[in-house]
Amino acid sequence: MILTDVWGLYKADKQIQGYSPQTLKAYYVQFNLLVNSFGNISIQELSTNSLKVYLGKAAEKLKPASLGHRIQFIKSLFRWAQDENLING
Repeated sequence: MILTDVWGLYKADKQIQGYSPQTLKAYYVQFNLLVNSFGNISIQELSTNSLKVYLGKAAEKLKPASLGHRIQFIKSLFRWAQDENLING
């Protein structure tokens, strides 16, 4: 499933769970940064190593708290995708 389709399902699930609009907006910013970096590829194509490189480059420019937000979003997205059987565990 391509990332933009994943986002639609992820967002809907988090809305049902009661995530605040502010949290979803912040997550959408992080999602767009991910898509801008990798393209609208299948979520299965994102490897742990490619995400480490992505986060390593971000760490050079971001404050620790901002990097933490990016990491938190990615963990949340991939944990959710794994639970939904969109990726292998």
